[in-house]
Amino acid sequence: MTVRIALISEVYPEPDQSLVEDLKRAADAGARIAVLPECPAQAWAPGSSTPDDADAEPAGGPRELRQAEAARLAGIALLGGSIERCPDGRRRNAAVLWDAGGVERLRYHKMHIPDEPGFREAAHYEPGIEAPAVVEVEGLRIGAQICSDNQRPDGAMMLAAQGCECILNPRATERGLLDLWKTVWRANAITTGCWVRRPNRPRPEPGTPLGGPAVAVTPSGEICSESDAKLSMVDVDPDRVASARAVYPGYLAIPSSSYATAWQGIPNRDADPMAD
Repeated sequence: MTVRIALISEVYPEPDQSLVEDLKRAADAGARIAVLPECPAQAWAPGSSTPDDADAEPAGGPRELRQAEAARLAGIALLGGSIERCPDGRRRNAAVLWDAGGVERLRYHKMHIPDEPGFREAAHYEPGIEAPAVVEVEGLRIGAQICSDNQRPDGAMMLAAQGCECILNPRATERGLLDLWKTVWRANAITTGCWVRRPNRPRPEPGTPLGGPAVAVTPSGEICSESDAKLSMVDVDPDRVASARAVYPGYLAIPSSSYATAWQGIPNRDADPMAD
């Protein structure tokens, strides 16, 4: 049974009805899950290196509540997010998955934080500390990563080992880096056997030349959709995950205990920020 996913290349900083309307359009077109870009309910704050307290909110705050309510009104599961002010006082970039009733099912914090011109994210939030997890929504086993998280294969491999069938990867990237990103997405899809779905913030914003298509990749690494449209539909067939994992390289062993032991002996490496 295929599951239709709507990739929505738009952001919704205003508390109006536009998100609900677009989600209803997606649902009317047969989509059961919609995916928004990174930090979709606000302007792109990391274009500046100066954080604003108003950019962050607690889990379930006004921006998140607006997205959850839009999912409920449209009757569609939704991956959105916010800059979350966590109980420990730290700010983190959160991806949140609500089901079609507006109930939160998954929360993930971005782990790999860029710090370069246009993407001064390290000034706005800290890395997440919990590994990505998998949840079943609309009959599909889903995991979430955020933008540059997919540039490190460990998280994608961990999701696949937990039985993930589709990795949702909202992003905020430049069009000029598209070829580089495509190589990574295809490699992650091939090595995990997962579908990969990636909407993008659609246009330049102050301080950052954002833009570029939403992209979808099959478990065999084929780019099956690349679109600059606000709304693009892609169908996910879980049976193709099983097929990809039955052939090379999908069937290879996953010696997780050996990996874990080796990583324990390797110290964390901090980011080396790019200069202005």
